[in-house]
This record gives sequence, C-alpha cells and structure tokens, in this order.
Amino acid sequence: MESIGIYEAKSRLSELVEKVEAGEPVTLTRRGKAVARIVAVSGKDEGIDRSTLMKEIRAFSKTVRLRGGRLSDRALRRLRDEGRD
Repeated sequence: MESIGIYEAKSRLSELVEKVEAGEPVTLTRRGKAVARIVAVSGKDEGIDRSTLMKEIRAFSKTVRLRGGRLSDRALRRLRDEGRD
C-alpha cells in the first residue's frame, strides 16, 4: 500500500485514483501520520451492514492519534452520518 502526503496527493490525484482502481489502496498522511485511506468502491461495498462498517471505522480510528484522545462511539456515529449527506 502506497503512502503519500496530502500536499503531494493533491497534485497527483488522477494518478492515485488510477492506482486505487487497479486495486492498490493509498494512505494519505499529514506530517508522516496516516489520516485517511483511499480505496476502490465495489458493488459489494454498497450492501455492507452498519455494524461491519462501524467495526472497520473503530479499527482504523485506533491507528490514528488524535489531539483530544480517542473518538467515542457517539462521535464515530456522528461522523458516519455526516458523510452520508
């Protein structure tokens, strides 16, 4: 999996999307720390159940250090719902 800084990713977005479409996830970093992951969308992802999605989000949140500590389940749900708008 490739890791790339956000600043550089902005100028190489088309190239990164092509890599993701080819099946290679890309991790975006800020000051060397992972902050986001770009992955391909597949037909099976659309039918993913919420509990599985929340487990994946919780697992990812444990890999990221936050200034204020760990995200609560309530905060994770709020972020999930916000992303649906």
